[in-house]
Amino acid sequence: MGYLLPTEYVQYGLTAETTDDWVTMASALIEAYCRRPSLLGTQYVERMRLTAGAQTVRLSYRPLAAAVGAASALVGIRVRFGKKRRGELPDPFREEIARAFSVSGSWSSLDVTTVDVNETTAELTFPTNFLGLDYNEVEVTYTSGLETIPDAVKVACVQIVKNAQATPAMNVKSSKMDTMQMQYFSGSLIDPQVQLLLKPYVAERLG
Repeated sequence: MGYLLPTEYVQYGLTAETTDDWVTMASALIEAYCRRPSLLGTQYVERMRLTAGAQTVRLSYRPLAAAVGAASALVGIRVRFGKKRRGELPDPFREEIARAFSVSGSWSSLDVTTVDVNETTAELTFPTNFLGLDYNEVEVTYTSGLETIPDAVKVACVQIVKNAQATPAMNVKSSKMDTMQMQYFSGSLIDPQVQLLLKPYVAERLG
């Protein structure tokens, strides 16, 4: 799916003769640059380790957005008390508790309503376990994405198309553009101006 409708081509600065495949490929380059399958609402699953002594994580994809009919962007959360990592100082008393209740290494579901969510930063803060144990690994299923495509993304899409059409080696008048060709020139097509427009939508923790 392209991030610019055919009826918007002229409005955003493209010629009426621009074919849909240019916008489709520009949109694909935007998704690759942002390291996400789509800028629109999509469900993700992330498994993360928690820093010793902290019970917070930051999700990779923003903005968080609840699916239609859902009360929260969080779909499901699983937590566990795994093995201590090198450099972590285990609490002998808590380790005994963990062994007594056989919780080490086991996954359990957590009520998403007990997790504090910072919608702006996509940071989650987890509650303390009733045994006084800290989680050290979490798996979060959530939804993130845009409900509508903002002007910044549309302008970025147009700029990529214009950059491609201004690249002689792409031979836009005599042949249909090729995927490998676009990828080869992606460094020049996604110029600093485009990067600035897309900055809010780039996945933070990946890559």
